[in-house]
Amino acid sequence: MNLTDTHTHLHFDQYQSDIDAVIERARVENIQRILTLGTNLESSRASLEIAKKFDFVFAAAGIHPTDILGTQPEDSLKIKELAHKEQKILAIGEIGLDLYWKEVPLDKQLPVFGKMLEIAEELDYPVVIHNREAHVEMRKFFLERSISALKGVMHSFSGTVEDARFYLERGLHISFTGVVTFKNFRELDVVKTIPIDRLLLETDSPFLTPEPFRGNRNEPSNVKFIAQKLSEIYNLSLQEIGEITCQNANRLFSWGG
Repeated sequence: MNLTDTHTHLHFDQYQSDIDAVIERARVENIQRILTLGTNLESSRASLEIAKKFDFVFAAAGIHPTDILGTQPEDSLKIKELAHKEQKILAIGEIGLDLYWKEVPLDKQLPVFGKMLEIAEELDYPVVIHNREAHVEMRKFFLERSISALKGVMHSFSGTVEDARFYLERGLHISFTGVVTFKNFRELDVVKTIPIDRLLLETDSPFLTPEPFRGNRNEPSNVKFIAQKLSEIYNLSLQEIGEITCQNANRLFSWGG
């Protein structure tokens, strides 16, 4: 059985001492592909270097909404150049909107998000979108810009059934993290509305570690616990969930296999 982890941050300090062991554990668990994402220019470059080191790891480059204040005006162009030049960069991300953390006002986030979407369109790359407590604002943004079709994924999805339907209508995929394994998870109705051909798996490592290791550092090998929970929700075998979500990720990110 193969699995795919479509969202990690392997450049984080938590992996500095044992990244080789982390990747080996993922390999042992039949993780077929791993996507590691930057959140600004520096971390996008760092993610790329990790991807170059391991054959089944790929990278994404982008500016995260909470990193905007630390970026320079020319960083967007440099991210575009990096993504265009490097074959191991397959997506623009992590990008999006975040109203949970209050440091970066929305009026600073929207232009950067828009620029990242423009870069993805110019390069014909999928996007990996972060949304934390900003679904109303993002839906408004999409409508105002007449964004009716978009290739990508709403990562670590936390919206409502109506939010999910809005993004699905625009062609986006939806991914879920270890949160679905938590005992207090109450959004099963949302998960059940996602068509199986739009479903992706992710750990969001090092965050959101699934049961039974909640509270510890997360890593790609734990994606199996998310797959197990989703197999129960969709009433499919673990192997079926693995195969389908791998196929979905392969189509979206064009990494084959």
